[in-house]
Amino acid sequence: MPCMYDFEVQTAGGECTSLAEYRGQVMLIVNTASKCGFTPQYKGLEALYRKYASRGFVVLGFPCNQFGAQEPGDMTEIKNFCSLTYDVTFPLFAKINVNGSDASPLFQYLKSAAKGVLGSEAIKWNFTKFLVDRHGTVVGRYAPTTTPESLEKDIEAALHC
Repeated sequence: MPCMYDFEVQTAGGECTSLAEYRGQVMLIVNTASKCGFTPQYKGLEALYRKYASRGFVVLGFPCNQFGAQEPGDMTEIKNFCSLTYDVTFPLFAKINVNGSDASPLFQYLKSAAKGVLGSEAIKWNFTKFLVDRHGTVVGRYAPTTTPESLEKDIEAALHC
């Protein structure tokens, strides 16, 4: 079984990087979209990132177009939208799939480590969130309807471990 730090992902700029770069940090990994009813959560995600980054917290955004084609743009468009509309400074990665046979290995791992309602592994919509502690353990899975602000208690707990 792989660990969180074994995964390589593609940055928004197209380079390959390892999640080992985030070893020792608390990560909030989110599948995002620019044209979704939950898109305003970018503001809350950025606020969390700015509030806790100095304590070892990072938000990792993975754009996904699998739900209602709500992320149709290319990475340049996505980065511009996030920057200009929500002043996003947390890391964004290349567009991925989170479900199906071509789902990102990272998201296959996350879904297996933290199942959804009734034991389901499938991600139901954009802005599903996974909280990973400093040791690379997935400690929480949150529905798209869960606001970033409501995660502060769990983030604080993960930062103290």
